[in-house]
Amino acid sequence: MTSDALVDALVRNTFQVVGVLTRIGAERDLSLTQLRVLGILRDRRPRMTELAAFLGLDKSTLSGLIDRAERRGLVARGKNPQDRRVVDVFLTPAGLELAEQVYGEVRRALASATDRLNPQDSDRLVQLLHAVLRSPD
Repeated sequence: MTSDALVDALVRNTFQVVGVLTRIGAERDLSLTQLRVLGILRDRRPRMTELAAFLGLDKSTLSGLIDRAERRGLVARGKNPQDRRVVDVFLTPAGLELAEQVYGEVRRALASATDRLNPQDSDRLVQLLHAVLRSPD
């Protein structure tokens, strides 16, 4: 496979996944960035600065995004248990429930593609995608 074929395959798969995420988000009045926040917060409680860096947003943009999510009852901010000067962001029970619903719907929407892989190929694809996404040391 050539480098162009690899890039083309990655881009086409990205379009497929982004299309699914955009549709599912729109059905819940959530932007793609808001979906990313829910996905990130499903299993971690980052500092505001960490979340901004992960999303590639400046702090003021992230603050507005989190303000809107707070008003919807999806996220909350709180003092970091280890360092009370630091503010963490985390999902509320309603936010966690929504994140789990969205994840389940994404899984179902992508099943027609992912179910074509046998378990070994699926495991290998996960390993390869992790390798592609790994940042250089």
